[in-house]
Amino acid sequence: MNDGILDKILGAVKKFTEIGIALLALGIVMQVIFGTVVPFVGGDIIGHVINIVAMLGAQGLVGLVAVGVIWAIFTR
Repeated sequence: MNDGILDKILGAVKKFTEIGIALLALGIVMQVIFGTVVPFVGGDIIGHVINIVAMLGAQGLVGLVAVGVIWAIFTR
């Protein structure tokens, strides 16, 4: 079809991903500074990140492959 539209969609997805990662980092920093109760965060971000890493680590090779795929997506 039209490559211009596809490029715009991909650009928007990349920007939203960057915004999400920035908000995640901000939430982690706010939680480190103010403790686990940060009013606008709405949850334990650090705990959720630790749980995700633990789940991937418990899966052995499959978890390692998943981390590699996620890393490849974010470093494109």
